Amino acid sequence: MQILEFVLQVLLGITSLLLTLLILLHKGRGGGLSDMFGGGMTSALGSSGLAERNLNRFTIVLALVWFVAIVALGLITKFQVI
Repeated sequence: MQILEFVLQVLLGITSLLLTLLILLHKGRGGGLSDMFGGGMTSALGSSGLAERNLNRFTIVLALVWFVAIVALGLITKFQVI
């Protein structure tokens, strides 16, 4: 059980870093911090490109893996016999 817990902790660390990176790669939609740093100067087109859609999909999948890792670690911690 300790090996599974270690693997989940490593997976959680890696997915946390990658998720942060992927979220920062997304294009600003305006009205937030991106406007403060000059992101509001670009015109927002109605459709996103293929790269943006793939980035969205990869971010969602990675967020689901992150969520499952957190739930699994919580369940292991809760039901762990000392």
